[in-house]
Amino acid sequence: MGKFKFPSAYTVLMAIIVFVAALTYIVPAGQYDRVANEALGRDVPVAGTYHAVEANTQGFIDVIMAPIAGFYDPVSYEAGAIDVALFVLVIGGFLGVVTKTGAIDAGIAQVTKALKGRETWMIPILMALFAAGGTSYGMAEETLPFYMLLIPVVIAAGFDAVTGVSIVMLGAGIGVLGSTVNPFATVIASDAAGIPFTDGMNLRLAILGLGFAITCGYVMRYAKKVRQNPELSLVADQKKSNEEFFLKNSAEVIEFTGSRKLILTLFAVTFGIMIWGVSAGGWWMAEMSALFLVSSIVIGLVGRLSEEELTGTFVDGARDLLGVAFVVAIARGIVVVMNAGNITDTILFWCENAVTGLNEFVFINVMYFIQLVLSFFIPSTSGLAVLSMPIMAPLADFANVSRELVVTAFQSASGIINLLTPTSAVVMGGIAIGRISYAKWLKFCLPLVGILTVFIMVMLSVATIF
Repeated sequence: MGKFKFPSAYTVLMAIIVFVAALTYIVPAGQYDRVANEALGRDVPVAGTYHAVEANTQGFIDVIMAPIAGFYDPVSYEAGAIDVALFVLVIGGFLGVVTKTGAIDAGIAQVTKALKGRETWMIPILMALFAAGGTSYGMAEETLPFYMLLIPVVIAAGFDAVTGVSIVMLGAGIGVLGSTVNPFATVIASDAAGIPFTDGMNLRLAILGLGFAITCGYVMRYAKKVRQNPELSLVADQKKSNEEFFLKNSAEVIEFTGSRKLILTLFAVTFGIMIWGVSAGGWWMAEMSALFLVSSIVIGLVGRLSEEELTGTFVDGARDLLGVAFVVAIARGIVVVMNAGNITDTILFWCENAVTGLNEFVFINVMYFIQLVLSFFIPSTSGLAVLSMPIMAPLADFANVSRELVVTAFQSASGIINLLTPTSAVVMGGIAIGRISYAKWLKFCLPLVGILTVFIMVMLSVATIF
């Protein structure tokens, strides 16, 4: 018999849909009264008004229609996750075009070249670049090409493969953990929670900055130890074979031309415009999609891509994130089944009772640990956001906690788990490229995860005061 392989996010989410549909035959149907909340721009449940309603059990047809209904309501044609899914595809095309121009590769190569003789400084600088990608657009799968670029440079500088993998994976990972404008975490989760994604930005910036300092210090401490005493490397037994494998070919240095500098500037400016549009211009998914579409064209022209290269690369990039778009819709389908079966409010009622009497400190930390568990089984940040936020965020109203704290707890927990979960293709792919066993990666990463968990719990607890 072959080894058990954990199912994909699609299978997990479809299994949850089936499970939730079964619950509609068991869980009593009920609803809260709702009132309009001007600050949120939506109706919110009123604590203490829960009452039983007629059951509406969900059968086979409802289950197979759920992913479709996750995109849009097939009866009213009201949009569900279709706008978010389209935005995800456009983002994929945008990232594909930027990568095609070689601007990102050239930028990193330029940094490593400038630091020759001062290689230790490449760790915080490169980790900062990856963290910027993580916090701005959820850089994850896009990191895989960089391992083969950086690991040879890191080994040549006297470090080891664990250091090289850490620069990429933990750099981007701490950025995702401290997401600020990440459309796949902060934006989608805030949308599902019914709040602007700019709410809670100061706390997330603090988590990003301090979390980066902790993570970078952890990696630098290990790298310094390995450079001084190579036998202390977690992969010391592979030192010779790794040097032969990674240093047999010198990494090609891509020229950092004026056009590539301009492309990286345009890349940053695009996200700046998105922030302005959402916070001050009344933009949402449609306008943001149009922005990234236009930016893709401009960057393609600056990068001198032909019409065929530009369109083909954009479509290929969108194809890379097609799975994310489906995950968003399938996850939204879970909420559709729960709502149609009139059990969403019942579960909220049970959770309301469970948190009644808890102070804000206990509530937000319990919420964080709930998200840790969910993140292990559903490593897709966007899928988990759409699945959990419509259920978890309203609980904050009952506990006198701001909804943005629930969003921050979600993205922090998801970011932590995705540093080491075996259900993540990014984690398993990255350590495989670095020739590091999963057991050795856990040995390296678990102490950091423990430190970051305590740090995040403290930050969330302190935030409840203000």
